[in-house]
Order: sequence, then C-alpha cells, then structure tokens
Amino acid sequence: MAKRVTVIDIGSNSVRMVIYEKTSRFAFHLLYEEKSKVRIAENAYKNGGVLQTQPMQRTFDALHDFMQISQSFQSRKVFCVATSALRDAPNKQEFIQRVKQKLKLNIKVISGEKEAYFGAIACANLLPQQKNALSIDIGGGSTEFALIDADNVSHTLSLKLGTVRLKELYFDTNNINAAITYIDEELEKIPLTNIQTLIGIGGTFRAISNAIMIQESYPLNKLHAFEYKRKTFEKFIEKVLVSDEKKLKKLSIEANRFDVIKPGTLILQRLLAKLNIKKIITSGVGVREGVYLSDLLRNSNHKFPHNYNTSVRYILDAHVEDVSFANQLSLLSKKLFDLTADYFHINKEYKTQLAIAAKLYPAGKSIHFYSQNKHTYYLIQTALEYGFTHKEIMLIATLTRYAKNKLPSTSHLSNYGSLLPQEDVIKPLSYLLSLSIILLSHRPRNIDFSLSFKEGTLYVSSKNTLYLAREAATKLHCKNEDFEVIFN
Repeated sequence: MAKRVTVIDIGSNSVRMVIYEKTSRFAFHLLYEEKSKVRIAENAYKNGGVLQTQPMQRTFDALHDFMQISQSFQSRKVFCVATSALRDAPNKQEFIQRVKQKLKLNIKVISGEKEAYFGAIACANLLPQQKNALSIDIGGGSTEFALIDADNVSHTLSLKLGTVRLKELYFDTNNINAAITYIDEELEKIPLTNIQTLIGIGGTFRAISNAIMIQESYPLNKLHAFEYKRKTFEKFIEKVLVSDEKKLKKLSIEANRFDVIKPGTLILQRLLAKLNIKKIITSGVGVREGVYLSDLLRNSNHKFPHNYNTSVRYILDAHVEDVSFANQLSLLSKKLFDLTADYFHINKEYKTQLAIAAKLYPAGKSIHFYSQNKHTYYLIQTALEYGFTHKEIMLIATLTRYAKNKLPSTSHLSNYGSLLPQEDVIKPLSYLLSLSIILLSHRPRNIDFSLSFKEGTLYVSSKNTLYLAREAATKLHCKNEDFEVIFN
C-alpha cells in the first residue's frame, strides 16, 4: 500500500478530504484534513433528485483544490467515493464525467449498503470494542445503519432519511407531522435485535455530542469515543427540537448546523422510541476511514491483528527511538504488577493500561528531553486516538505525566475525577511505573536482575550493583508507607 493515501468523500451536505500516512505495516496517522460545505444536493430533492448547476460547480471547485492539496503532499493513491446525492441523481454522469476529464479524478458512486459497511468497519476497528451495537450515520440524503458485535459487522442498511432531504421535503414547509410519519415508516426496516449501544457517525451526531460535552464541562477535549447515557441524550435532543436559533446557540450548536440539526435530531428521537438503547458512543471516524481501512486491511478480512492497536504503534513509530527499551520497560511493569497487585488491592484490568503507559513513556523525549513527561502526557491525550475509552486514555496519560516524579496531584485527580480510578488505585500504579523506570536506569541490553515479593517487601537481586537504581529508589515515594524495596 502507498505510504500516503488520499480519501475524498462527496456527501449531500459536505465534501471532505483526508490524507493518511502509513508509518508501519498497519499503523497510520492523519496527515491532513479539509472539508467544504458545498451542499451538492441543494434543491435537488425538490426537483426529482436532479443536481443543480450552482451546487455542482461549488463541488467541482472544491475537488479541484483538493486534488492540488493531495499532489502537494505527494499522495500516491486517491480514493474518491460519492454517496446519496449522486446515487439518486438522474444527471450524475454529467458531473462524474466532467470531474474525470478536467481533474483526472475517478468518482466511485457507492451503494447505501457499502456506505453503511465502510462506516461500520471504521467503528469496529477504531472504537473500543462494543457488543450488540447499532451504528447510525445520518447524512444529508440518507442514513446508514449496521450491527456491530466486537469486530464483526452485519445487517448493513441504507434508508432515504437525510437532513437535507427532510429539510427540503418537510421542514421548509413546517410539515413536521408528515416528517414523523415518513421517518417512522423508514425505521420499520431496521432489524429488531437486542441492541444495547448506539454508535453515532456523521456531522449531526458529532454536533450533538460536542454540544453535550461543552454543556457538561467535560474534562477531556476528545470527541471520538465520548460516551454518555441514554437519558442525557434524550433530554438534550428534546431541547434541540423546541429551540429557535438563539436557543440553539445557547445549547452550543454551531451556527452552520442550524438549518439541518432539527431534521437529524428528529431521526434520532424517533429511533430512540423504537429501540431499548442504554449507552451512546460518539464516533469520530466514518466512511473515509472505512475506505482507507478496506485498502490497508484488504488481506486480513478488514480487521487488525489480535491485540494490535494502530495508535500505540503509530506513537512508537513516530516518537520512540529505542523501541526495544520501551518493550523492556513495559515487560518490567507487568512483572511488578503481577507481584504486587494483590498487596495494593488493584484490579487485574489495570495491568494492560500500566504496560501501555510504560511502553509509551519515552515518547515525549522526541520533542524535548527536559520536559519528557509533559510531552508524553499530551501525546497520549491527543494521539492515542483509536481503540481506547476516555477513561483508559486519561489513566495512561496520567501515569506518564507523573512517572519518575511525585505521585499524581490532588488538583489533577480532582479535575479529571470522572475519568480516573480512585486514588488508592492510581497512586500505586503511578509508583509501579516510576519504579520500573528507576530499575532500568542503567539501560541494560537485557534485564539483569530478578524480582521477588513477600509481605510488603520487593527484593531486587542482581550480580551488578544497580547503583543508580538504588540511589533513585530511596527518593521514590509510595503511598503505602510499609512498602519497601531491598537490593541484594
């Protein structure tokens, strides 16, 4: 696969472009992103789906600039997909041929089911693993659904429900009752299963989730994998549906969404009435990521290898020079956890997060040696993007921030309290990471000491003096005052 790949998504409302760079076999990161609200479907639904001249020209102009940007990044491969607006348009070939001739860009019009599949495989691969979940991608002309169970995608479905479509056919004439009837009839096509979680893809869902984050003063500035309860969702969308533009602004809905937020919100309200959903999770990924992954993972059934995380691998590729030392640090942290978890009364589930924190701890050094902890913390908060819950991200980030230093501060634990475990869990974990770093102060090629633990005492045995480790260990504070480290 080419190192740099461009994906362009022509939707009914917006046209978007992303450029991804591959850093190793399955690891990648977002290099560039651009979008334009071209509204290619503007006035089409009032005219039998026929694309109008001005919206087509806006889209053509945006694509022209996108191709120039892609070339500037020396992207070796370009995928361009079009969804509902072109799918439904009787005159789509006129636009497709013009783009092909003038811009040398091949547009692939994908089916609704394929659109649903692309969005779903992005969620299945790049969100924390979900059970019995339904993905919903509300676009301008259609809404796509798929069932997701772990990394399996099934029952893809596309319905002619979209924000621009509903706006032009019903909301512009204030015929809301007819819109509800139409939505309910379309939603009857969704297979009824034991769905526990709703995964939201697309602009409407992200706008609502972003507004909820702002309203609740959520501590982590990350929309992807943002979770909340059904009750919170229901209350908020009820407010959206009865608000004028002034009130929508107070609800933190962005102005460019005012004219289409209510049609999309009404779809969500009618869906909730139909399904017994308990948890809502926001996806920052969708069709574009799905198109990219379908190429990246084309030889592995569109799935990452077992226990592989692309974000962890990307940070290692881009920011950790000595990966063998990072692996050594991770291995030692797991050994210390196994020896002391019962003593500290720490649940076994935290072992993985401690090990990842240890592995990624050296990353910040690539930015600035003397502020390594600060930069590692920021990298993990931002670049540990895929496959983790917000609670996992904040724990891993916090452990690296205070590593080889003092224990996590009271103010930090208070600011991120809703996302972090209790103090009697996080402080021992912090100590174990710091102890792992200290024990490898002399950076051996292979671990040259053995560990044993008995009645609150950790015994470190080695043929070498481990002078630096001995010295540093005396300065390291453990919350459990009875805990002791003895070097033999």
